[in-house]
Amino acid sequence: MTDAVPGEADALDDIVLPRAQTELIGQREAEEDLLQSYKSGRIHHGWILSGPRGIGKATLAFRFARFVLVHPDPKAPEVQNAHDLSIPEDHPVARKVAVCSHADLYHLRRPWNPKNKRFMTELPVDEVRRATSLFETTAGEGGWRICIVDAADDMNQNAANALLKILEEPPPRALFLVLSHMPGRLLPTIRSRCRKLVLRSLGEADIREQAAATPVGAAAKGDAVSRAAALARGSLRRALVLLASNGVEIWSGLEAVTRHFPALDRRAVHALADRVSERGAEESYALFVDFVRDWLSEQVRNGAASGVAAGGLYGWSEAWEKVERVARETDVFNLDRKQAVFDILHTLAEAARNSLSPQQT
Repeated sequence: MTDAVPGEADALDDIVLPRAQTELIGQREAEEDLLQSYKSGRIHHGWILSGPRGIGKATLAFRFARFVLVHPDPKAPEVQNAHDLSIPEDHPVARKVAVCSHADLYHLRRPWNPKNKRFMTELPVDEVRRATSLFETTAGEGGWRICIVDAADDMNQNAANALLKILEEPPPRALFLVLSHMPGRLLPTIRSRCRKLVLRSLGEADIREQAAATPVGAAAKGDAVSRAAALARGSLRRALVLLASNGVEIWSGLEAVTRHFPALDRRAVHALADRVSERGAEESYALFVDFVRDWLSEQVRNGAASGVAAGGLYGWSEAWEKVERVARETDVFNLDRKQAVFDILHTLAEAARNSLSPQQT
């Protein structure tokens, strides 16, 4: 299968795509689970690879797909003696997979819309049907047929039902590697038809090392790479986005505002709002909203750990709902992002004020 357009919806500039990535970082246990299952000769036809975005799910899926396509017989000595799923980068199968041209591998993901020149925001049913048609024919190269669903969270209801249909009645020598950032949102029937493989978040040291080796990491100044790794929540992708979008500075700006709560430092508020709402700063604004969610989550955790009454925790929960509503309406109706930042920060300050005990007010 060939790409309709260069690149992919989730591609990052100057970063190797998972289908061409030969190195797997920090997921040795998950790799071993897949290898041992394949060696047994009784591998399940459907796997849900779950975990946060940017921790290597797609990289592992393509790594496993290459191994199976190169070694179609699980009982072969090369498989039984293998210590990992690595395949030489210059192997013909690896080269085909890297450019999406292997006849027996389908990478199912959000398609490009030529009308508006953008990637679709969801994975439609027609794409799933096109992918599953691969399993209605004999394997083009005489081995397994593999579909990587990247990511299942993007499927609409009809697409999910179409995938479920083939998972319920899989043909022989078929493998479905279903990637999910939030598996709890998948259809229960899809979850029940697949084995679950949970990938762990990456360590800060691994993220720091890998990020520093990328062009955006090499160009970073000062301790930006270390701070991005600390803010990455175990996701290499998130660290790279932070570096590419001045995310460390945005977090610092949010810290400058929140340290004065419940008071609002007008200068700090306006500086942050200007930074994330200027023209072309969509990624920066998205990071701001994501950071606000992180900050709110921390307040709830700290409150629960310190024995704050349920009423105080309710205030933070209510603030969360308000923030989500503002973010959603701003996105859907294309409202002024700067005003959204003001509204969100006022909501946080008010929640912080309400969380104070009478002695603190």
